[in-house]
Amino acid sequence: MSCQKAALELNTGSQPGPKSPERTEGVTECEDYGTGLLENQLSVGDLVKIQKAFESPEPGEIICMSREDFMQKMTEIVGWGTKEEYGQLFDKVDVAQDGFINWDKLTSFILLELYEQDERAKTTVVPQWKDLEFLPVKHKDIIQKVIFLKSSSHYLTISKEGLLAIWGENLKLQETFPITSDATKLKHLWVTSLVSLENVNKIAVAFTSKEICFYDLLSKEEFACQYKLQGLKGTPICMDYWYDPLDANESILSFGHITGKVQAIAFTAALISLFDRPASACEDGEATMTINWAELLSGCHKCCHILEHKLHHGDWVRQVTYNASLDAIISSTTSNTNTVVLAWREKSKKHLNMTSFNIAQGIHAFDYHSQLNLIATAGINNKVCLWNPYVVSKPVGVLWGHSASVIAVQFFVERKQLFSFSKDKVLRLWDIQHQLSIQRIACSFPKSQEFRCLFHFDEAHGRLFISFNNQLALLAMKSEASKRVKSHEKAVTCVLYNSMLKQPIQCEDNTNGDPDD
Repeated sequence: MSCQKAALELNTGSQPGPKSPERTEGVTECEDYGTGLLENQLSVGDLVKIQKAFESPEPGEIICMSREDFMQKMTEIVGWGTKEEYGQLFDKVDVAQDGFINWDKLTSFILLELYEQDERAKTTVVPQWKDLEFLPVKHKDIIQKVIFLKSSSHYLTISKEGLLAIWGENLKLQETFPITSDATKLKHLWVTSLVSLENVNKIAVAFTSKEICFYDLLSKEEFACQYKLQGLKGTPICMDYWYDPLDANESILSFGHITGKVQAIAFTAALISLFDRPASACEDGEATMTINWAELLSGCHKCCHILEHKLHHGDWVRQVTYNASLDAIISSTTSNTNTVVLAWREKSKKHLNMTSFNIAQGIHAFDYHSQLNLIATAGINNKVCLWNPYVVSKPVGVLWGHSASVIAVQFFVERKQLFSFSKDKVLRLWDIQHQLSIQRIACSFPKSQEFRCLFHFDEAHGRLFISFNNQLALLAMKSEASKRVKSHEKAVTCVLYNSMLKQPIQCEDNTNGDPDD
């Protein structure tokens, strides 16, 4: 493609008028939102003309226009559009009702409009999925957790019998090994949960032996146990870990028990050490350090302190998470009393104030979206409810559509959408703004009636993992590159800027692989 042809196409693309075919081709009903508005039909050429109208011959002088001036000049300069349309545009820009606008105000308004259009477009995009596939796992028992390690770009899966599997970013199984080398103990020991401590390159694993073990990912010996926390009063069955991205020394490990207790360890010097090493401890850095829970409660360890509550009154805590934007620990049970508890940290950071939601028949899971300030709950009564964390009396929205108990929910954060998965193996995607189901997926999931399900959406990679006992299914999103706007069909080989035209000129590769072209 010649440079002259590129320049010609750029110029013709800027011709005045709202009905240029380049602007409307391939526009769907969702994408057509607001395209009839004048500000959405202005081309680059139109905006250049408008900018010149606001330019002053005196350097640094700002030109302002009244409503009448703007209506009159724009119809003459741009060459299309009515005075009424430009009057409406002026009113939208002049939100403060100053009676005048300048170029900065106009461009700020147009940029904000484009941003809002982009946000609306994201929420209406329905992902397309590749065929369901089952990963070649070696787990013999229920898969308890799937996590992604950003530091090494690996996935980890762990199952109830204690088998840890390491997967590459391409989801090729690399290796597996038992999380404990004590083979006799494995017969009587179950793994209940796994979390990644990304800021300190460790993982924590909870066991039915009322222990939490911390394994060092940088150890010479693979997954060497660095700390063993013992003496917990109940079996931890769910865990969550958070650290402050601005100060990685500050972090919180929260966990819930079968006794209904919710406990958390707030670390204050995590980069130095999670726990204080006693003077009598072995000098060998690879040796396991044993910590008793009673020591932590007594305050012996200065680099951490304990937070806890027992508002769930003996009901199994099914899920727990700490959220920094709320500065609260959120936990849930299948009970209809104190179903979801929010434990808010006081200013001292060492005490908790509790509020709770009572949800009929209880819930299986929840998720929180900090930008929308919404908690979504997976109801045993087939309903997905949306809650404002500060309003405990009733949900702000109810999503109807599942015919069986909802067992998992997770937000698609960027698009402000929500996944939900039910006991009858139906997956739904919801538009939160309109509270409507925009996609229903019923894949060829395993036929088993009784199964333990793990649901994990890796948003960064567009991968949805759903486990059925010891099977792990993967739904991967198709690439959406085809929806991106492209200026060229082939590779761009050169870009120049024409200072006279104030336009970029691009050339594309049109050789079709023939070097003589």
